[in-house]
Amino acid sequence: MTMTAEALTKEFIRQGNGTNRFVAVQPADISIERGQFVLLMGRSGSGKSTLLNMLAGLLTPTSGKVLYGGEDIYAMDDGKLSRFRSEHIGVIPQGQTAVHSLTVTENICLSYMLYGTDKERAAASEYAAVLMERLDISRLADAMPSELSGGELRRMAIARAMIRKPDVIFADEPTCDLDDENTENVLKILKETALSGTAVFMVTHEKDAAEYADVRYKMSSGRIERD
Repeated sequence: MTMTAEALTKEFIRQGNGTNRFVAVQPADISIERGQFVLLMGRSGSGKSTLLNMLAGLLTPTSGKVLYGGEDIYAMDDGKLSRFRSEHIGVIPQGQTAVHSLTVTENICLSYMLYGTDKERAAASEYAAVLMERLDISRLADAMPSELSGGELRRMAIARAMIRKPDVIFADEPTCDLDDENTENVLKILKETALSGTAVFMVTHEKDAAEYADVRYKMSSGRIERD
């Protein structure tokens, strides 16, 4: 499924000495195809995460459209959009978003707990075990998030984004809490995921990620351009 953004913008109103309008994302056009590993780089505050969150269906744009297979996701009602995100979009957020009352395995399989049959949940648990093995957190399957380090929480979030084998994964600084060995492993996994047909859109400061990308963009002052 192709994801296309058309003239996408985001503005915020800031209160100071009078009301002023802050443009976080200037009109952006971008297309992400199945199987592509797309990299977006830029300085902090350049609008990268804001753009990613709009593409992922998490932040309503000020103007423009985000189309998946030609359908504008922001024309969907909240219930339909929530289900669409769960079934088609994986997100690795920059912050920690674990549900602290659930185990690591339950956190990874959360979307199936919300939208899934018993058969699908059983299959998800099996696939979660495979992902945890790849990410070297198998020993933590029954642990609670409060027992995990920052890097372990990051790898749990990566597994959660991958569990449904979505059409596209949006990764916001997915290696920021990881050591060199785990960073390399995660980049290889995301590349393999792209080669299997899932599009990957990654925001990062990690310069070594460039060698894995099929398409590279850079962002500055809210403007995106092909690198």
